[in-house]
Amino acid sequence: MRVASLLPSATEMVCALGLESDLVGVSHECDWPPEVLGRAVLTSAKIGHSWSSRDIDRDVRAVLRDALAVYDIDVAKLAEVAPDVIVTQDLCDVCAVSFEDVCQAVTAIARPDTVIVNLHPTRLADVWDDIRKVGAATNRVERADEVVRGLEARLASLARRASAIGSRPNVLTIEWIDPVMIGGTWMPELVQIAGGRALVTQAGDHAPTLTREELAALDPAPDVVLVKPCGFTLDRTLVEVDVLRELLRSMPWRAVRDGRVWLADGNAYFNRPGPRLVESAEILAGCIHPAEFADLAARHAESCVPLGAL
Repeated sequence: MRVASLLPSATEMVCALGLESDLVGVSHECDWPPEVLGRAVLTSAKIGHSWSSRDIDRDVRAVLRDALAVYDIDVAKLAEVAPDVIVTQDLCDVCAVSFEDVCQAVTAIARPDTVIVNLHPTRLADVWDDIRKVGAATNRVERADEVVRGLEARLASLARRASAIGSRPNVLTIEWIDPVMIGGTWMPELVQIAGGRALVTQAGDHAPTLTREELAALDPAPDVVLVKPCGFTLDRTLVEVDVLRELLRSMPWRAVRDGRVWLADGNAYFNRPGPRLVESAEILAGCIHPAEFADLAARHAESCVPLGAL
């Protein structure tokens, strides 16, 4: 079976099912596991990532306002790799190629028998169902069930450890820096599992944008803040550390006073709805309860740093 994945989380799912050798094409953002590097790249971005988060937000909004696509599909390359299955999504046109463009590309290459697996996760259960959906399309049903059971068991173990601590700090997760967007979808669930109480959003919510005034007025105020911009590695986030400092110095938050603001890799973790959401919960646990989860904080030290240490 020839499988093409048009988003990073789907590539991780395909590989978790043991289908690395069947993966014939990936998106330009697929970077994990390392074995996928060098596969045919089927997409490209019209918006660069070298500017500030404010510039990126402005340009993406302009593209979407004009009803244009943020990403392109290389139709000629897609025809060359001739996939039997294409895994894509219709949750967010900012995150990956649009579902409509994928359907048009399949029509253009005259492969009507190609199966398009469309993912639309907004909660953790949706992510696990998506793994099963990919498994069903690739004849890996039993393997998909096994993968999901393993992921759920790891999260359940983490939740038991967190529930024994007895305190649940208020946690604010920031999904974009300028303007400030708050983590929604599955993030409140990850916060709950890791031993915190999510502020602003509930499970399944889209990421809202808050003004400085709205942030300063949060009640309760956050005890812990995690900044993990969507699509930004930790190194990329550090480029805008001065922007973050300028924002946070005006916030009357305990998290700021106590030095409990963390920066994390939002590209590999948190915003990628695949198997590594389990590692994302572990990173959160180390930020929310660093003493009780010292083992997890040490394990993920390269993916998360306190702002005060910079």
